[in-house]
Amino acid sequence: MYCYIWEFRVDAEHDAEFRAAYGDAGEWVALFRRDPHYIRTELLRDGDDPWRYLTIDYWTSREACLSFRATFETEFESIDRKYEAITQRETPLGEFELI
Repeated sequence: MYCYIWEFRVDAEHDAEFRAAYGDAGEWVALFRRDPHYIRTELLRDGDDPWRYLTIDYWTSREACLSFRATFETEFESIDRKYEAITQRETPLGEFELI
């Protein structure tokens, strides 16, 4: 299994919109679910900093995730542009294999 982790810094006025977009019922997960190799997404909120979040997206393999990105590139980029204004910062923290 493969996952990647992103850190987000969210403006207070966009917090609810961010959680709706990036949570389990959000637009990102709806797109990911179109691929049979997608497993799940976890949205984590920092207990000490309420405007800091992590997302962890799980796939069956790195190759499956890359294939998804190639297949759904247009939709992915469209959603990314749509929500970039609601975050102060997006930082990739890494790609990992579960062992």
